[in-house]
Amino acid sequence: MEIKASDVKALREKTGAGMMECKNALLACEGDFAKAEKLLKEKGLAAVEKRANRATNEGKIFVKVAGNRAVIAELSSETDFVARNADFIALGNKIVEVALEKGYQEPTDELHAMVTDLATKIRENMGLKRLKMITAAPNEYLTSYIHGDGLIGVVVKLAADKPEALQTEAVKTLAFDLALHIAAFNPYALDKNHVDPAHLAEQEEIFRKQMEADEKMKGKPAAVFDNILKGKVSKYLAEICLLDQGFVKDEKVSVAKVLEETGKKVGAQLSISEYVYFRVGQ
Repeated sequence: MEIKASDVKALREKTGAGMMECKNALLACEGDFAKAEKLLKEKGLAAVEKRANRATNEGKIFVKVAGNRAVIAELSSETDFVARNADFIALGNKIVEVALEKGYQEPTDELHAMVTDLATKIRENMGLKRLKMITAAPNEYLTSYIHGDGLIGVVVKLAADKPEALQTEAVKTLAFDLALHIAAFNPYALDKNHVDPAHLAEQEEIFRKQMEADEKMKGKPAAVFDNILKGKVSKYLAEICLLDQGFVKDEKVSVAKVLEETGKKVGAQLSISEYVYFRVGQ
């Protein structure tokens, strides 16, 4: 039977399959467009399933902030080439948009189905690795930052004891700069109170063993040894805790000090309620 070129073109645009593949599908389905589309999708899904065990270490981070809510998600792919594909980027933006609109707190069947639909067209293993929603109270402000080509994404939630201060340019600029700082330094925790005790104990034991093996430490009084160990732990906490780190725009000043100084300028007490850091493949 004769297959119209316009039908082949329309099927190709809808499925992403090659011209000859579309023509053969229409021939196999005797010109039935819906059946041909279903056949191509089944073939595409089969191709994706064959690649299911392949690593998906490439991808992009997507973020959308609207009002008092933000959604951040990691969409993965096998190759960087696909991660730069316009359809892949459009899908990532659509996922965070739908999640925000419907209030999804994590990946859902609907969102996974959207990924599968594109994967069958591209025929590469893809996945929605993670998704998180952050909600702000009336006294909190949300901002986000995407670094580079979408490899790192950050959401920051800043709080003020006087909500009106959150609408000042100084606070909005600070919130963005904090997101940029977190993208650059990836702090382990907000402050020492949020550091896992087991992690800290493990690090302290590492320092202790290093010191015991150091010839310069041999014969040191126990009190001196303990003080040096305490100093090493304190320095380590300052390196991994956001509030103690040197601010990205002036490393001589801590993040905590910048918060305090900006708060004085706007007449409010500022604090970081929460932050989320996503890096592709991490």
